[in-house]
Amino acid sequence: MLTLVLGGSASGKSEYAEQLVLEAGAGPRFYIATMEPYDEECLRRISRHRAMRASKGFETLECPRGLAGLALPRPGVALLECMSNLVANEMFSPQGAGEQALAAILAGVERLEAQASQLIVVSNDLGADGAGQYDGGTRRYLAVLGQVNRALACRAQAVCEVVCGIPLYHKGGRG
Repeated sequence: MLTLVLGGSASGKSEYAEQLVLEAGAGPRFYIATMEPYDEECLRRISRHRAMRASKGFETLECPRGLAGLALPRPGVALLECMSNLVANEMFSPQGAGEQALAAILAGVERLEAQASQLIVVSNDLGADGAGQYDGGTRRYLAVLGQVNRALACRAQAVCEVVCGIPLYHKGGRG
């Protein structure tokens, strides 16, 4: 089962997605982290998040790019956090997929979904503010993220938007 959890910044989407994983049962829990560690502050944040997730029974797998090459150690519930980071890394990192970011990400999600008993993907809803006055790179990024979110929403059995900590289901329901 694929569940897409969307929301704005600090909406509570991450906490809600973790809650869905915890409710899925006692089997293996994998947290697929997509943050690229650019500096010491990022490394400290990653370390702090790893410790918080470990106390909830998550095994963290770092995957800032190349999701299609990730193999889960064993079947279990997987939480992919966060699609907006993954899209940026694939588009703008020299090691990323560049112009092929959309295809690479969708292939990675498909492969991950085949390995997991349940896959929960967290993504930001960044296009909700309209076109804005963004430069070309930012507009391309927002377009690709929107395409990924739409493709995942079509594929998912459940699509949930978290607004002010309140989960609102647009497709399916709480499994």
